[in-house]
Amino acid sequence: MKAAILVRHGAPLVVDEVDPLDLGQGQALVRIRASGICGKQINEIAGNCGSDKYMPHLLGHEGAGIVQEIGPGVTHFKPGDHVVLHWRKGAGIEAECPRYRWGDEFIGGGPVTTFNEYAVVSENRLTRIEDDIPLDLAALMGCAVTTGLGVVLNDARLQPGQSLAIIGCGGVGLNVIQGAKLAGAKSIWAIDPAEGKMLKAHEFGATLTSEVVYEFLPVPGPDIIVDTTGNPVLIAWAFALVAPGGKVIAVGQPPRGVNLVLPDFARNMKGKTLMDSQGGGTDPNADIPLYLTYWRRGLLKLKELITHRFPLEDVNEALDIMRSGAAGRIILEMA
Repeated sequence: MKAAILVRHGAPLVVDEVDPLDLGQGQALVRIRASGICGKQINEIAGNCGSDKYMPHLLGHEGAGIVQEIGPGVTHFKPGDHVVLHWRKGAGIEAECPRYRWGDEFIGGGPVTTFNEYAVVSENRLTRIEDDIPLDLAALMGCAVTTGLGVVLNDARLQPGQSLAIIGCGGVGLNVIQGAKLAGAKSIWAIDPAEGKMLKAHEFGATLTSEVVYEFLPVPGPDIIVDTTGNPVLIAWAFALVAPGGKVIAVGQPPRGVNLVLPDFARNMKGKTLMDSQGGGTDPNADIPLYLTYWRRGLLKLKELITHRFPLEDVNEALDIMRSGAAGRIILEMA
């Protein structure tokens, strides 16, 4: 099977043949049909997450596929089941991380990887879905959709009539907009320097858009501001502008070692909350079926999130487009 391997930070991924070892307790072998690319992988490749003692290793945490085999102890799945692969823990066994043979080496992956044609996955990183759901759309439930909607519905608990601003309108940001629309937000501001993303933001329900961050929001600002960029300057700016009693939710991951400075903090002692989001607090077993129900009812856009598609062999080209800021969600399609 082919897989994209991170060999060293800052270098292109190596696409090569690897072989999984026998399944262990709580593991399942899944044939991956589609994988999304998340900002987490961009940070991993760049080394923004710090030193990586597990390198070389496989990547990816957002995908969908079909179960091929199950290991000892697996009770939630059987061969033939269609599943979403995700990084949030769901029901089932938390298995040991798998190993793969790569030439004369043994390399690893986390409990879930998706930049590979087949993956050995921990049982609790899978959620079964109905067979008629297109797997390229289902892959988005692994992170982009669940994180974006979860930030609004679980973390922010946005109420009808409240307002929200989103900084960064890629795959997660567009789903923050969808979540705000579902929750009945009065106003949804979208901010991103890419003109194409502003057009997408309008399509997904933003009421006001801007390619410029500063001097766009009113003072006091919206009740909720969500940042997907991980830029501490923008997070500090959001904290200064959010309405008294409001929340700033940081979704994007800043580079390790970068500090957040809140200028003139005393002026912002107004009951504000600054918090990070862990995947929108998603419960995969409850939230993924719920969000797919929204999609079936026409309340949620999925196909429109996908702006680019690439075969696994072209993963480095896909990553370059992701880095450029020109993409919504990119899908890697497996043979």
